[in-house]
Formats: sequence, structure tokens, C-alpha cells
Amino acid sequence: MTTAQDNAPAHDEQDSGSTDHQTEPAAAGIAETVGRVLAMAATAASPSRPGDTAEIEAITDAMVRLLVGTPLRSDGQLTIKSLAEEAGLKRNKLTHKHTGLKDLFYALVRMQDARPKVVDSLKRKNDELTQKLTRLRTEHDQLGTDLQQLARVVHVLEVENQQLRESASSDGVGRASPRDGAGRHR
Repeated sequence: MTTAQDNAPAHDEQDSGSTDHQTEPAAAGIAETVGRVLAMAATAASPSRPGDTAEIEAITDAMVRLLVGTPLRSDGQLTIKSLAEEAGLKRNKLTHKHTGLKDLFYALVRMQDARPKVVDSLKRKNDELTQKLTRLRTEHDQLGTDLQQLARVVHVLEVENQQLRESASSDGVGRASPRDGAGRHR
């Protein structure tokens, strides 16, 4: 066996991997290669405008990060808005000036046919937070019900206490209450 064969994963290992691992590097590699070629072409076509080259490089670097699932400046979604945020440019640079890169990005996203890892983790976290919110709302509703019930019990006890005081005063029997100070030892 050669050294390349020794280092290559077994055929079964390749088949057991998900398609995400196989298409992500391909899409990212395509974006990187096209970006490099376009940047060199922009430099050669108009050396007096280095801003175009910098924009092309920023856009393709952002494409690679989004396609691989490691965004630095955006939410990681595979949209033009996120691509512009990731590249640190205004969206109109993609929709009006670098339309070829926009079209390339959309084609690579369709080729990838998967969400990046960042979006999956955000969805998982959102689902957890939604469940927690549901649980807390249920608990809040139960506490509100308990509070109303306790308020009714306190009201009933106050009414009963008032009735007992009125009946005691109408009987002519003087009962000591804690407010009278009776029962204190001097």
C-alpha cells in the first residue's frame, strides 16, 4: 500500500458519513477558487481600483465561512443578507455590483442542500426555549389560579371572623381579643 492509501479513510467510513461533510468542502472550495480567480481578474482589469478586489475577497471568504457553518459576523443563515453581513458589506454590493457572486452563492447553497451547523444549533436552542416558555406559562397560570383561590379563602375567613365578632358582641359576652391587651401578665 502507498502512503496515500494508508492515510485515506476506508470505503465504509466514507459511506457512513453524512452528505453534509462531503458537499460542504466542495461548495466552500468552489467559492474559494472562484473568488481567487475573480479577485485576480479584477486586479488585472483595473489595478487602480483595489476596492473591487477587496470586496470580492471579502464576499468569497464570507461564502466559505457560511457554507462550512462557521460564521463570524452573521446569524449563519444561507441568505444574501447574512452573506453581506458576514462580508462586512452593504447588501446592494451583492444585489447590484457583484451579481455573479450572488448567483454563485445561491447555486452553491442549492448544491449543498443542507442547513449549516449554526442554524441547526440555533433551531435546537429555540426549540428548548419554546418548551421552557410553555412550561413557565403553565406554571404561571397555575400560580395565578392558586393566588385567586387563596384570596377567596382569606376573604371567607375575614367574613367568618367578622361574623364571630358581631355574634360575640350581640351575646353580651365580652371576649378578650389580642387588641384589647387582655390576657397579658403584668
